[in-house]
Amino acid sequence: MLLSHSPEHEAFRAEVREFIEAHRDRAPPAFGRRGPPDERARQWQRLLIEHGYAARSIPKEYGGYGAEPDILKSHIIAEEFGNADILGGHDGDNRLVPTLLELGTEEQKRAYIAPTVRGDMLWCQGYSEPGSGSDLASLATKAHVDGDEFVINGQKIWTSGAHYADMMFCLVRTEPDAPKHQGISYLLFPMDTPGIEVRPLVTMTGEATFNEVFFTDVRVPTSQIVGKRGEGWFVANATLKHERGGLGDPNVAENRFRRIVAMMTNETLDGRPLMEHPAYRDRLLKLQGQMLAMKFNGMRVLSHAIKGEEAGLPRWIVKLNGCELNHQMDALAIDLLGELGTLYPAAGVAPDPTDANPHLRDAGAWQQRYMLDLGLIIGGGTAQIQKNMIGERALGLPKEPKAAQRQEGAA
Repeated sequence: MLLSHSPEHEAFRAEVREFIEAHRDRAPPAFGRRGPPDERARQWQRLLIEHGYAARSIPKEYGGYGAEPDILKSHIIAEEFGNADILGGHDGDNRLVPTLLELGTEEQKRAYIAPTVRGDMLWCQGYSEPGSGSDLASLATKAHVDGDEFVINGQKIWTSGAHYADMMFCLVRTEPDAPKHQGISYLLFPMDTPGIEVRPLVTMTGEATFNEVFFTDVRVPTSQIVGKRGEGWFVANATLKHERGGLGDPNVAENRFRRIVAMMTNETLDGRPLMEHPAYRDRLLKLQGQMLAMKFNGMRVLSHAIKGEEAGLPRWIVKLNGCELNHQMDALAIDLLGELGTLYPAAGVAPDPTDANPHLRDAGAWQQRYMLDLGLIIGGGTAQIQKNMIGERALGLPKEPKAAQRQEGAA
């Protein structure tokens, strides 16, 4: 693996640093943000798109910057914004936008990608159901065709952001007689469509981030399908691939580690910086080793992508390791703060770095992230499911025998 960059890429790194220094005062808080973007965040995103630091390789006709894909430049952008502790840009919903670019119709790309990358159109994902979580293909929400419309009935659960989302991308069963993986379709529709009811679920963070969503005779034009009828499982897996990569972003882990180092340098216990206490320093070093392993694994995935190769095992472990590492770092931060680590803003109040409470650290974000990251070990595919996938698909291990097979073998 070559870790040096060409003169072109080093010049680009200098350009990114110059932009950050000139505009950092316009960036919204980088840590602890949650909920829908406010106007400051949307203006920041538009500025980043204008300069090519967000939606960089998305074509201009779809609202992006329109640069030729350059994986190294994208990596440099993420790295420099992380190093500066500045909120980086995004390519819109990191699950839907790449799915539409790959599989959507021209009409869908022009209608949805531009407002999504600007932050003007927010999406939620209608996948999990009360009886279909890990076994997503067993979903029961159904849709039949009436004229030129799908009519949807059923229920989704654990739907993040549904209470403020403008749109949903949703899996429904349209071919009831087909095998379960072949009878699903992938639909797009507005959340204000008649017949949709959203019921927020308060989580252990004290906020309602997840939701139940109920569909009663919800009518969606048949043109609002991505791919073909019954081929939604293929489309859904394209979406999940992008989601899992985002949940284990090594740049996020490295930035969080830097915050802990700063905390241990600035906070004191018995008059001594926390960094001078061996027990805490030992935990920090162990986490640093895991963080660096994640970083270099990310570089390995990056190297495969540059060569146009499938990364294999390095890609499969990203979500599992990233989510678990983030949660372990949150736990250390809370332990470091002692009783101050239990403090957080009132539920429903967005974190404010200028909070007047002198005892609150990082606007209570560590407490909130600890609870949220514990949920992300489950969300997007549980840790147990991730381990099964790594074993079976990446390592080629045999599948676990079915219960009936075990019983027959015992007999």
